Amino acid sequence: MTENFLIAALLTLFAGLSTGIGSAIAFFANKTNTKLLTYVLGFSAGVMIYVSFVEIFPSALDEFSSGLSEKRSLFYTILAFFSGMLIIALIDKFIPSMENPHEIRSVEDMFDTKKEEKFNRLYRMGILTAVALAIHNFPEGIATFMSALNDPKVGVAIAVAIAIHNIPEGIAVSVPIYYATGSRKKAFLLSFSSGLAEPVGGLLAYLFIMPFLTTETSGLVTGAILAAVAGIMVFISLDELLPTAEEYGEHHISIYGVVSGMALMALSLFALA
Repeated sequence: MTENFLIAALLTLFAGLSTGIGSAIAFFANKTNTKLLTYVLGFSAGVMIYVSFVEIFPSALDEFSSGLSEKRSLFYTILAFFSGMLIIALIDKFIPSMENPHEIRSVEDMFDTKKEEKFNRLYRMGILTAVALAIHNFPEGIATFMSALNDPKVGVAIAVAIAIHNIPEGIAVSVPIYYATGSRKKAFLLSFSSGLAEPVGGLLAYLFIMPFLTTETSGLVTGAILAAVAGIMVFISLDELLPTAEEYGEHHISIYGVVSGMALMALSLFALA
């Protein structure tokens, strides 16, 4: 996997810094295209759900199978999968909803005077939101990096899906920071910088697991990480992407996005097989 290090690092950096796109949209757009946003969020969820169950979960099972019986391999794969879900669920639970970047705001919030007053009274919300986003991005960075390290083709799809997911998060972060500080520049830079948590998370994961990948337990470690990555991405899709898309009242459009995301991922994996 080490030969894919540069590709994995660049993909993770791309996914993380896409929060800056959301920041820019918040400052230069006067209206949110809800239909497009609903569709791309659904599309992102479709890609992540499909690749998690069809590509990453089976790969994790294969890694476990290299040193364990079939039944034990399946048990540990399932255990690692739900452990990944538990990790991201705990992160969500212990971040107050006021500062949770997954509580998505639209561009119109920038021009709502009532919300402006609310944000001015809660100055610390801006910084806490940026910190919260960094915390959330850390496991997402691990998911993107480790997937790309294991298979660059899958890594590209996941990086794009995570990047799409991070754009509305950039809006969510930049809006309160702007009203808390009055500075577009500071809001953009803090939101943009918070995305660096993704490549940092991926790099730290790589440095931490590398010593184990040269031992007899390399298959077990790789299997556990891949299964946990699949769990993290499925949870993000079900808990964040789809509910956010539904908030805009475009149920069918979000489902069309999910289906088309799955279909595109299936076709790309078939073509690259």
